Amino acid sequence: MHRYRSHRCGELRPAHDGEAVRVAGWVHRKRDHGGLLFVDLRDHYGVVQVVALPGSEAFKSFERLRAESVVVVDGKVVKRTAETVNAQLPTGAIEVRAESVEIISEAAELPVPVFGEPDYPEDLRLTYRYLDLRRETLHANIVLRSGVVASLRRRMIEQGFTEFQTPILTASSPEGARDFLVPSRLQPGKFYALPQAPQQFKQLLMVAGFDRYFQIAPCFRDEDARADRSPGEFYQLDVEMSFVTQEDVFAAIEPVMQGVFEEFANGRAVTPAPFPRIAYRESMLKYGSDKPDLRNPLEIVDVSDVFGDEAVTFKAFKGKVVRAIPAPGAASQPRSFFDKLNEWARKDMQAPGLGYITFEGPENVPEGKGPIAKFVPPAQLKKLMKAAGVKAGDALFFSAGTEGEAAKLAGAARTKLGEELGLIKEGAFKFCWIVDFPMFEWNEDEKKVDFSHNPFSMPQGGLEALEKQEPLTINAYQYDIVCNGVELSSGAIRNHRPDIMLKAFAIAGYGPEVVESKFGGMLNAFRFGAPPHGGLAPGVDRIVMLLAGVENLREVIAFPLNQQGQDLMMQAPSEVSLKQLRELHIRLVEPPKKSE
Repeated sequence: MHRYRSHRCGELRPAHDGEAVRVAGWVHRKRDHGGLLFVDLRDHYGVVQVVALPGSEAFKSFERLRAESVVVVDGKVVKRTAETVNAQLPTGAIEVRAESVEIISEAAELPVPVFGEPDYPEDLRLTYRYLDLRRETLHANIVLRSGVVASLRRRMIEQGFTEFQTPILTASSPEGARDFLVPSRLQPGKFYALPQAPQQFKQLLMVAGFDRYFQIAPCFRDEDARADRSPGEFYQLDVEMSFVTQEDVFAAIEPVMQGVFEEFANGRAVTPAPFPRIAYRESMLKYGSDKPDLRNPLEIVDVSDVFGDEAVTFKAFKGKVVRAIPAPGAASQPRSFFDKLNEWARKDMQAPGLGYITFEGPENVPEGKGPIAKFVPPAQLKKLMKAAGVKAGDALFFSAGTEGEAAKLAGAARTKLGEELGLIKEGAFKFCWIVDFPMFEWNEDEKKVDFSHNPFSMPQGGLEALEKQEPLTINAYQYDIVCNGVELSSGAIRNHRPDIMLKAFAIAGYGPEVVESKFGGMLNAFRFGAPPHGGLAPGVDRIVMLLAGVENLREVIAFPLNQQGQDLMMQAPSEVSLKQLRELHIRLVEPPKKSE
């Protein structure tokens, strides 16, 4: 028999009845039932119940052990009686009658309990992450992550992509988030940077003549933590393709995303390919967001013309963009429902409030109630109802301001109403592409045209559009893939033409000398023959977060940093020796003191 185990804890079944077995693992929990000692023994593969009889050596060994001690148990598999079968456990039809117990490692008193998974402060969980990872839910999340990465890799290879590795030590990026810098010992005063993304390298691979690249790529950004963004490092499915249109990229990635989600969805519905395409401006109007949650059926409508009508006397909306958010059946809600939403708009959204009208009466003679209703005559009430598709018994909520302000509040209110009214469809993954992002936008602070999103995207219409169209009317071949309101990735067909790139930057106020100094390496490569190419990079962490049904990325990362960018377990970042600093030609400088 093997030194430590003949079987894994999770694999024993009634077919093993009567067999002598050896199992090893952690003491998950102990229960004393009338002299019999029941021990749940756990390993990576599952849990099995071990029984120790009174007076036996096994009983004495188990009796003094703390939870999470590691043991090897020799014993015999016995079927449980019908009334003692545990249907919740894969091994619940059997138990192991312990004959001997070898103590491999005794556990000290636990700072974080494993059994039961009680809610503990995050700093304790991260300090003792190896204990936290023993918990069933988190352990399963990390196994899920491994399965997702393997599935992504397999599906990309099946789609004809080749995996490449790109450098980790590279040059600092002039754009984007803060870099993590690495001092060079051999080049005093100079620094490498950890890559924020392999963007330039993957494009240069296309210039080098490779065709379909992918990589499960580590990326590093020195930015603040959020629930859907891990500080320090994260992983993405980095993809680039040559000689492709936007639709070619979609056709290659949709089977991968659909397939991975269906594989791990556990019965939850997944949007079939092709995923819906929604233009950016349409998304901002209908959903108030460029990452809409399509599980929510509510659609926002523009009613600026109704409130601009002379017959409507509500002065607060005059001359503003006004958006209406329907609330089916909300007319029957108590006054407190509306007051709570108004308070939410004021406190959480820093808005003046959230006006509303509830509708009653027959369709041909509608009656409106609420703080705004008295300013809107019946004819205009009918127009509002028709525009928003509401009926008697429904309500409309309103958001007003500039186009951006109205969209922001309306989008947040749509989500809030969907949650409050129970309209968001659970158990589904709803995908879409957001397309036709504007190439440029008006920078109000600097009073000039600036890039809207990615300056390296190909403008729709190419050089001709840049030369002949009004800049704010030009769209880019840029796209986002969104699932359940979570942006998984941005991507684009790249601008591979130096002349188009220089013109685009000139429109945004950057002369050729600026472009050459900041992006000369890429421009020079393009001057030696570059294919049309494009790609994207869905976030692996966010994919797993959605599949695991958690709201924080730290629940799907084995060893995450905390919100201050610290590894509490390994105590990083940490101070280094003076010798190391001297080797790197670095002198520490105290930060300036804040003036009192």
